[in-house]
Amino acid sequence: MGFEVKVLADSLSTVNNSRLTTLMMTYPRIIHSEHLRHRMFSFNAASSRAIPVEKFIKQVEEDPFIPIHWGAAQKGMQAYDVLSPEDAAVCEMDWLFCRDESVSRVRSMLHHGLHKQIANRILEPWMWTTVICSGVSGAWNNFFALRCHPEAEPHIQKLAYMSRDAMKASWPKLLEAGDWHLPLTGFPGDEVLSKDDLIKVSAGRCARVSYLTAEGTRDVSQDIALHDRLVSSKHFSPTEHQAECSDLFPLSGGNFGYGWLQYRKTLMGEYQCS
Repeated sequence: MGFEVKVLADSLSTVNNSRLTTLMMTYPRIIHSEHLRHRMFSFNAASSRAIPVEKFIKQVEEDPFIPIHWGAAQKGMQAYDVLSPEDAAVCEMDWLFCRDESVSRVRSMLHHGLHKQIANRILEPWMWTTVICSGVSGAWNNFFALRCHPEAEPHIQKLAYMSRDAMKASWPKLLEAGDWHLPLTGFPGDEVLSKDDLIKVSAGRCARVSYLTAEGTRDVSQDIALHDRLVSSKHFSPTEHQAECSDLFPLSGGNFGYGWLQYRKTLMGEYQCS
């Protein structure tokens, strides 16, 4: 699988020149919690609870994450020095030996009836994860300032540089007031959809990253049905990536700030305070 960053939608609000960008990012599962610390982003991620264990076992056996940086032991959080090639090779063998042992223990637990929401967790150090991430330029610039930095953890540092390069190469689409930022739309057949259905389709397709089918599923009726099920069960995170270019909601338009009205903020019951 490996590191990958792809621009799904890139928009510039003519209301206040606010740029909103959605990326699809594949990176090691071990740095996912670090990425989530950037709270101005909206996220949907492949779920360790949703994907069958056998699919994860196949992934970690055939294409495991292996660290790209074997830092030498030293004081502090940063490992500036690296192991010798010989020591790094031994550590890589040990890393994969741990993978094999974990797979064996997971299979034993499955034999005794354990649910995937626990069994999959044991495999996470060797997993890749795929994430849809949306944010305005301020959120992205803060991420780059902190993570495109020699003191950042090497794997999230690599992700940050790749994301920055992808955004530099992208030219945002100008949106007028009333236009929508809609990731994962624009495929054949989408042009006949109403605006309301297109918004739902975008949300449904963003949600499918939890099942690693975000790019492979293009059934409009299934996308809309998934949107409806998620909203009715109050799973609103896939509705955070769609946003209307707007000057009407300076304070309550969601985490993208002025210039954007997040789709989630148009839905009844999207925030449960009691």
